[in-house]
Amino acid sequence: MFKVCHKTDIGLVRQSNQDACKSGLTTSGIAWAVVCDGMGGVNGGNIASSVAVEAMMRQYHAFFRENQSHNDDAIRELMVSAIYKANTAVYDRSREDEELKGMGTTVVSAIVCDGVARIAHAGDSRAYLVTPDEAKQITTDHSMVQELVDSGDLTEQQAKVHPQKNIITRALGIEPSVLVDYNEVPFEGRSLLILCTDGLSNYLEKEDLYTFSQQYTGQQLAEKLVSAAKESGGSDNITVAVIEN
Repeated sequence: MFKVCHKTDIGLVRQSNQDACKSGLTTSGIAWAVVCDGMGGVNGGNIASSVAVEAMMRQYHAFFRENQSHNDDAIRELMVSAIYKANTAVYDRSREDEELKGMGTTVVSAIVCDGVARIAHAGDSRAYLVTPDEAKQITTDHSMVQELVDSGDLTEQQAKVHPQKNIITRALGIEPSVLVDYNEVPFEGRSLLILCTDGLSNYLEKEDLYTFSQQYTGQQLAEKLVSAAKESGGSDNITVAVIEN
């Protein structure tokens, strides 16, 4: 049976928490999590992330309520479709209220079952896989500096301190449609999946995630990771979800 938990924190500087997160287990033991990092002002960011999370939860709950069996293609379609619907929900809400115009949110989501972790994302919120040997980043940031790294114009170390490192190239709610990346990785043995916003990944390296995961599990691991990010600066909202085998 999987352990699933999450933790979100306002951090040390921000006046509101624009992150949103939900996680859980279905009655058949399938683990899932959704992490969003909103943008567009205090109200806009809060609403964009919460609207996206709720829209995806509705899709997930409806699917697992109606489908006792599932396959890889069906889950992939579910995850991508859920993000498309969340994008539409945020986009439509922003057009209904002038004060919310331009709001958006990143998203990273996971569904884990049958020895496979499936991850869908848009933006710079990340997924990491931690095994007994290492921690590795599964997702690739949709950001301007990541494009410069990919093209060879920046090193990864330069990207970490680049003044425009927070400019993202994909987000939900900005346009009527959005591109979604989807990945599958084996999830067997003593493994865990960490989903997080950049309030965590900007302060902790993957080696830090590995070290903490060797010392703590479950909710305590989530709490320790958030605390470590705050101790390292905590200038942003911090959110993490953990799915543990």
